[in-house]
Amino acid sequence: MEIVSFTEMQSGTSADYRLLDRHERQHILGLPGRILEALQRLKGGLAGYKIDRLQHSLQSATRAENDGADAEWIVAALVHDIGDELAPMNHSEFAAALLKPYVSEEVHWVVAHHGLFQMAYYAHHLGKDPLARECYRDHPYYDSCVRFCERWDQASFDPAFPTRPLSHFAPLVSAIFSHPSEAPPP
Repeated sequence: MEIVSFTEMQSGTSADYRLLDRHERQHILGLPGRILEALQRLKGGLAGYKIDRLQHSLQSATRAENDGADAEWIVAALVHDIGDELAPMNHSEFAAALLKPYVSEEVHWVVAHHGLFQMAYYAHHLGKDPLARECYRDHPYYDSCVRFCERWDQASFDPAFPTRPLSHFAPLVSAIFSHPSEAPPP
């Protein structure tokens, strides 16, 4: 396997960076599979709910699909909590960062803010502000985030809900994460 000549980035040559660019492009092609693997790892995590985080994610995506949402919204509903394992204190931003190069600004914004918007349902039980999302009341995507949370996120903790399996959503994950809307950084 070819490797770069440098031990410090500042010493890299044009040939080194062309080599790395080829490897990066190949690595990006594997992203859909790694996302599906990361979703699978949500199985069993975060105790206390009636269903695990994978089932919650699948249920959210199933509800989005049932509502006639497009592929970006369905995949966003599927991955919105993918950061729960690695970024529990900022899982919304984690998921939004993953989605950003692949989805519309609206979908990205909604996923980035869904954690704050979800607080409307439970914050008062913890002595926190359930109206914290009101600081975004005039934002053009406010209503979209309210709908995302109301219809697909907060309602998706029902063990009896008929939920589609991860394999059903795999083609959508592949379609969305195979076509970035913006070029990756060099």
